[in-house]
Amino acid sequence: MTTKKTTKKKESAPKEEKAKKEEKYFYAVGRRKTSVAQVRIYEKDKVSDGDYIVNKKKANDYFPTISLQNTIFSPLRSAGLFGKFSFSILVRGGGTKGQSEAVRLGISRALVKYDESLRKALKDLGFLTRDSRMVERKKPGLKKARRAPQWQKR
Repeated sequence: MTTKKTTKKKESAPKEEKAKKEEKYFYAVGRRKTSVAQVRIYEKDKVSDGDYIVNKKKANDYFPTISLQNTIFSPLRSAGLFGKFSFSILVRGGGTKGQSEAVRLGISRALVKYDESLRKALKDLGFLTRDSRMVERKKPGLKKARRAPQWQKR
């Protein structure tokens, strides 16, 4: 028994080339505790609330408290560039406070890549310093990193 293999030629539709406007961005990574933030900032003329994206959400939704929002926008405000840049950020690990400080470091580093003259102002405010403090590991025989069990006489 023989079988015939027939091949049909698929007609391809005319390819429409989409005119993708590739936006220029400045990329940097910020870290704090166990959080890592990958930051892309885009230079724009008009910026709205929807142009600040963190993990595919608006920044104000992702960081709901005012103190966290002040933390992430502080490099832009101190450099006088708030409203001139939008950003897209992917942040992972840690808690909200560590993530917000990782985002702040990432935005600060990206701004320095944009304009080297901003380095002095951002460094004086401490935005370019990586806070290297980490949680100390738990040791065997102890209840926490340093907390020993209560001593018993008998």
